[in-house]
Amino acid sequence: MPVMLDVTTYLPSASKRVQRRSLLKAGFLAVGGMSLSSLLRMEARAAEASEYQTTPTKKSVILLWQNGGPSHLETYDMKPDAIRDIRGPFSPIQTKVSGIEVCAHLPMHAKIADKFTLIRSCSHNWSGHNDGIPMMVSGYPGWDDGRHESTNPELGAVISRAFGQVNRGMPVSVGMGAKHYAYVPTTATGYWSDTFRPPTVDKGLNTGVSIDGSRLDDRKLLLGQIDQLRRRVDSGNLQATDGFQQQAFDIISGSKARDAFDLSLEDKQTVERYGDGWGKQALLARRLVEAGVNFVTVGVPGDSIINNWDDHAINGDLPTAMQQRLPRFDRVVTALIEDVHNRGLDEDVLIVVTGEFGRTPKGNIRKGNRDGKMNWGRDHWANAMSILISGGGKPMGRVLGATNSKGEHPVHRELAPQDIHATIYDHLGIDYKRTYNDPAGRPIHISYGEHIRDWG
Repeated sequence: MPVMLDVTTYLPSASKRVQRRSLLKAGFLAVGGMSLSSLLRMEARAAEASEYQTTPTKKSVILLWQNGGPSHLETYDMKPDAIRDIRGPFSPIQTKVSGIEVCAHLPMHAKIADKFTLIRSCSHNWSGHNDGIPMMVSGYPGWDDGRHESTNPELGAVISRAFGQVNRGMPVSVGMGAKHYAYVPTTATGYWSDTFRPPTVDKGLNTGVSIDGSRLDDRKLLLGQIDQLRRRVDSGNLQATDGFQQQAFDIISGSKARDAFDLSLEDKQTVERYGDGWGKQALLARRLVEAGVNFVTVGVPGDSIINNWDDHAINGDLPTAMQQRLPRFDRVVTALIEDVHNRGLDEDVLIVVTGEFGRTPKGNIRKGNRDGKMNWGRDHWANAMSILISGGGKPMGRVLGATNSKGEHPVHRELAPQDIHATIYDHLGIDYKRTYNDPAGRPIHISYGEHIRDWG
């Protein structure tokens, strides 16, 4: 029987005090107890079955996921000439690019509008979280109430299957940050085996160590513990039982993964530019794609009023919540965009900023469930939403599509979620017209959309 790689077995007793809080079994990949080495074996068997696989390219995608559904009317598609209940409480500002306006609470966006393109005409028909999220990250609305995630393979899982779980010592797909129920959207495998589930990094590379600013010391402790384990391995005290076990060990303790997670290697000004909290996760995402990860999802949290972007009046006051969350959102998004461009990565790295849908064009006043106050908010609205795109060698400083004067629905160049998926796959070099079989043996296209060819 293969020996499981358990970091805590090889640590001094003083380090074992953090076993439950800081280190889980490093040989496991957060897939219901499946070991990483077992996962790699299954991957090899899948490859032998001659299904569609392709070699990972140097291209990558960072998806900033706004769970809950961000309001397009308070961010990227403002309607200043509409009545108060539609236009909302904020005013737009002119950006660096003539004709493109964004919310006044996004001044850093305004300064770099030549480095991103706004899609204002994405639309679908699924306005609940448990169908809108699957639609936006898998192309299908199905939801499993038992597992609390999509019934269909999502973006990260598809990329893992197409590229294989691991490439040159790094996972090809990773999820981190804010969750919906217990999973990071884009990581569900649906009706596929959990073999293809991407690892999640909200607590380190499946080690239980948080990379949040408040838990950064634990991450540093992990790095020290991995170094101790490597020294013991180098001295001959631990032997991998086969090639798969060795590959699993290389991911957990190899220098590429270790260095990618070590934010102390970053320039201090860069770390400061991203800021604390989820800013560190966005910086980590950039480090991961530089290290060879092809697809990284970063969950964008809300604020102390509404912990995501689900800005119903009953959840809290939308204007107050936006005033609190938008400055950090502005800072982190622009830090990532500028960082990618300054490092010459903008041809290879595609940044996508989106949630599952937009918000209702007309706001409403309701009594808050938590604060008991009369709050102003917007409800779910799938007919119109805005998406920010940056990098990927695409033309920037553009606006694709438009909604009507109330932000209700597209009136020009409507795009579906599947078109966004196809654009992501095309950028990565994945043939989205290829198929995998569903449980009934029917061939299902990776995406049934079309990638964006004309960027306006």
